[in-house]
Amino acid sequence: AGMQARMSTSSDCSIVLVHGRDFKPAEEDLRDISYRALRAGVRRDYPDCVPLLEDAQFELAYYGDLTNAYLEGIGRRYDEQLDVGDRRNAHAALREIQPRKKFSIRQYDRVPGKSALREFAADMLAPVLGAIGLTMPLIRLVSKDAAEYLAGKTDLADKVRERVRAKLCEALDRDGRVLLLSHGLGCIVAYDVLWELSHDEALAPRYAERKIEAWVTLGAPLGDMHVRKYLKGADQQPEARFPTNVISWYNVAAEDDYTCHDNTLADDFKKMLHQRLVSAVHDYRIYNLAVRYGKSNPHSSLGYLVHPRTAQIIVEWLQNSPGLTALTE
Repeated sequence: AGMQARMSTSSDCSIVLVHGRDFKPAEEDLRDISYRALRAGVRRDYPDCVPLLEDAQFELAYYGDLTNAYLEGIGRRYDEQLDVGDRRNAHAALREIQPRKKFSIRQYDRVPGKSALREFAADMLAPVLGAIGLTMPLIRLVSKDAAEYLAGKTDLADKVRERVRAKLCEALDRDGRVLLLSHGLGCIVAYDVLWELSHDEALAPRYAERKIEAWVTLGAPLGDMHVRKYLKGADQQPEARFPTNVISWYNVAAEDDYTCHDNTLADDFKKMLHQRLVSAVHDYRIYNLAVRYGKSNPHSSLGYLVHPRTAQIIVEWLQNSPGLTALTE
């Protein structure tokens, strides 16, 4: 009852989603599937709050056509119809999982084709390979588009940031409340854009003081010390190293998701707290129950978006009741 009592109008609320790496379907399809997953989680746990979500402006910061073109250019192939169909099947299966307490280790252990091997390899190999300077070849092996974004020779990174910046600035220019959702590589892009809005001399005068109320990172690689070396501001003096425009940061990391093998961010970004650049960094561990192509995919954005933890963070923000999440960690 306490949660339902603290309603605020959400018509001035914007949710901006930044998707992750690899091939992506057309913008309209990806936006639709992502929104349906988010809505299914809210409807499952907080049915009374579905109108709040529907009142909010939901935007997808889309750059899938750019990464698709890059991957096709290096010889990768993509079956878009199959991908859309499999995403919709994955969403339908996740929607069937009721109630929220089913998102547990018991349910996760039943997911087909589950393997922690990649996370184990990432945990074991990353420090060793980092020490001998092989981190980027490893990232390139796993994700050529992520490696190209971080340390490539093309203008892919600039173009991707431009897309995300345009959507985020559009939301900020509405002068309402903004929640930023990002997944996988999208967390790195979002971080870089937040840094640019805070410190870039062309952007900061207009945007440095405009706050993102909540930033939710899903399956974020930002805990990896070698990835952090490539972030915007990494080589700056301490006062210009971090974004200054986030109030609360919620980081959600799934078991066996090798993309976020270092799954806590509060320890890695504690200097942001010390410098009073962010109010809180909350870390959460979850089980991602998504199945893609018949096999467990703990990095799937759909499994993150539909998860009870994500639904709770979104609903508390829509109700304008920050702090409840912290109390229920």
